[in-house]
Amino acid sequence: MLRLIPFFTTESQMIAALKRGESRAHKVVYERFAGKMLAVCVRYCANRADAEEVMLDGFMRVFEKINQFREDGSFEGWVRRIMVTESLMFLRRTKQLRQEVPIEDITVEPDYEWADAAVNENDLLRLVNQLSEGYRTVFNLYAVEGYSHAEIAEMLGISEGTSKSQLSRARTLLQMSLKKLEQEPGRRNQSEHYEKTYRKTAD
Repeated sequence: MLRLIPFFTTESQMIAALKRGESRAHKVVYERFAGKMLAVCVRYCANRADAEEVMLDGFMRVFEKINQFREDGSFEGWVRRIMVTESLMFLRRTKQLRQEVPIEDITVEPDYEWADAAVNENDLLRLVNQLSEGYRTVFNLYAVEGYSHAEIAEMLGISEGTSKSQLSRARTLLQMSLKKLEQEPGRRNQSEHYEKTYRKTAD
């Protein structure tokens, strides 16, 4: 159910209007989800101007494909998946998405138990955005969106092993960057794992 918004009082009413092609429904959906979906696109595109372009293309795809939404799941989740797909298509189109270092070339073994990094959400967002497109994309798909390596491999046209190596390398680089932050004066330890903290910023 939606909170009271212009024209519609329930999500079902809004979706029905979308399927009828009503422009007011387009406006409501855009105003309701634009902020969240821009944040999704920024996580993949990094450049805000590119992310805004991808988001607009994503909404056009939402309106074109609305009849494919079966209303047996979350509408917001469905919109989000379209935005992720559009982001990946943009990265492929602009040749920004490429395979990174294979796992056998990783010289620093990641420590998956490092749970006391003294960082806040802004630090995490900044560090993740500093990763190369390949590492950042796999990290976002796995840690934020919750896709399996098999699903990521199919989405990106890579092997599961490559997906795993991308994630491993991304975690290693984040670990190294976070350890540098921990050494800065005035920071306090916090017990929440970095991926859980980062994931919360995506909701």
